[in-house]
Amino acid sequence: MADADAALGAEIYDLATRLYPVCRSITGDGVRETLRLIAQVVPVEVTEVPSGTPVLDWTIPPEWNIRDAWIADATGRRVVDFRRSNLHVVSYSIPVHRRMSLAELRPHLHTLPDRPDWIPYRTSYYREAWGFCLSQRSLDALEEGEYEVRIDSTLGPGSLTYGEIVVPGSSSDEVLISTHVCHPSLADDNVSGMAVATFLARHFLGRPRRQTLRFLFAPGTIGAITWLSRNEATLGRIRAGLTLTCLGDTHGFTYKRTVFGSAEIDRVVPRALASSSAPFDVIEYFPYGYDERQYNSPGFRLPVGSLMRGRHGRFPEYHTSADDLSFISPARLGESWRVLARVIDLLESGKRYRNLAPRGEPQLGRRGLYRAMGGADIPELENAMLWALSLSDGEHTLEDIVERSGLSRDAISAAVEMLARTGLLAEV
Repeated sequence: MADADAALGAEIYDLATRLYPVCRSITGDGVRETLRLIAQVVPVEVTEVPSGTPVLDWTIPPEWNIRDAWIADATGRRVVDFRRSNLHVVSYSIPVHRRMSLAELRPHLHTLPDRPDWIPYRTSYYREAWGFCLSQRSLDALEEGEYEVRIDSTLGPGSLTYGEIVVPGSSSDEVLISTHVCHPSLADDNVSGMAVATFLARHFLGRPRRQTLRFLFAPGTIGAITWLSRNEATLGRIRAGLTLTCLGDTHGFTYKRTVFGSAEIDRVVPRALASSSAPFDVIEYFPYGYDERQYNSPGFRLPVGSLMRGRHGRFPEYHTSADDLSFISPARLGESWRVLARVIDLLESGKRYRNLAPRGEPQLGRRGLYRAMGGADIPELENAMLWALSLSDGEHTLEDIVERSGLSRDAISAAVEMLARTGLLAEV
């Protein structure tokens, strides 16, 4: 399996190498270029929402784009250069072109003193500001004197951009796979999520399905909020969902439950992880992290969990230049893809039934069910019938009933078949 993961992961990694250099933010040409690269693998429907559009409690901000940026010393040498790393500029920095002393410049410089060779990632989305990020070692090397500072950016009317890939099913039920596309050159967070989601969509596209798969590539927070505001009428179709991030590093998996804690996706993901050889943890929901917090908010309460390897803010490379292409690997990307494909398969194959006589326990004897057991293991089948009747609420799958009851799948399947044949259960 490891070899297969690496082979598949090589394709995913190749896309990651093309996505990695793009300077992305919550709006702008970087997001468009990202979606164009994804569209080379699988068709993407792109939506543009104009600046100034109200979206729930938010407003689409002005569009930001950047062409170049630098800090040059008195000789004209660029001591900080956007062309060498797009992390060097604080995202959404307003345009600036000035000469200033090092003392005047220092308040606009951001470093990581405890990681002297790394560049931090910083943003300034919703306030007018500007700044540069650089390594502490580079800052320490700056001499007193005058510097030329230039940020060649634009901030004005435009739009917010997001993309969707829809894999249609025969029913209106949907599974949502959401990944954020607003970070610049950070390989794990979240080039890995974008690349894995793209190849998941490619795998399932064109295959007959019951459930529709909807892959959403949107800027974090404001993008998910925008999508929610434009799709309120159809959100009831979403039966399960996941946000994807940090899927290429060497950590074990972490699954973050939905706010419900017991939704179908909360049962399926640990099942899929347990069938892999990778270590994993399951943690409870908390209202911080990625866009699962938007989907789980009280006004929507969509059953969307989050799958990741390294947890945000819990590994030193997070939001730094050390989260580069060497931090992720084809094997880990392939392994993440395989787990997610298993999750989607389990969601698709999970048959659900509804008890058609749900008020109390129905009389099994007069329907001939005891006699139908014949010479079988009567206590196990009787127990299986009671479990099937108890949990057939239209939400629990056969696998849920097997897991909860501790009985064999054969016993539960036989019980369900008998109960359906006598009109006590109907498949949802």
